[in-house]
Amino acid sequence: MSRFSPGTARRVLLRSLFVQGSWNYETLIGTGFAFTIVPVLRSLHPADDAAFRDALSRHAEVFNSHPYFATVAVGAISRLEADGVDPRVIGRFKSALRGSLGSVGDQLVWSAWRPACALLGVFLILAGAAWWVGVMAFLLIYNALNLGLRAWGWQVGTSAGLEVGRALREAPLQPLARRAGQIGALLGGAALALAVTADPQLDDPTRLAVRAAAIAAGVWLGSRTRHAMAAVVTIALAVGIVTGMLG
Repeated sequence: MSRFSPGTARRVLLRSLFVQGSWNYETLIGTGFAFTIVPVLRSLHPADDAAFRDALSRHAEVFNSHPYFATVAVGAISRLEADGVDPRVIGRFKSALRGSLGSVGDQLVWSAWRPACALLGVFLILAGAAWWVGVMAFLLIYNALNLGLRAWGWQVGTSAGLEVGRALREAPLQPLARRAGQIGALLGGAALALAVTADPQLDDPTRLAVRAAAIAAGVWLGSRTRHAMAAVVTIALAVGIVTGMLG
């Protein structure tokens, strides 16, 4: 059970939405991390401004992670601060979290979940749904994971503390990423089938050549970099939305 009040947890989660608001090349999201952890530090040092400022300055140093997984680090560091762990140990622990929280988030969110949600929106529009239905489906499902990861990260971090690495390994994050990738591939194939069968001018060789080139480009990009494929899917969603709005 978390040792922090529900009010503190709510303020931390709300602030985590702005963790990239002051991103810069010097501290990356370090200042955003400090902004997020302020409610915790204030609750631990309610009457000692000097101790509060000292802790805040330590956490404004360089730090980086996937933005949705930042609450894992915030929760774990909050636990260590509450336990009175040596600041030097906290600093080393915080540095050790940077790489893992970045790679896990990139694989799950950017490479799997976001493309799958975008393809769902495209599929719905091509299936005949109003453009806003595709947009709302994308926003609701995508942000369900976004907000869910932030709340889960805080809970895991504050519960596990120094053992947060083990908690991350035991969490079903990789299976979720694989399943999202599989669903995205299925939706991509279904959207392609709908796009082809909905065209009354299938006998036009120019249109067929353009479609073949688009499919080949998608396969080529997808086999080399999932980030490029995610960008292509996002552009496709935007085109689908504009097309739907124009009728």
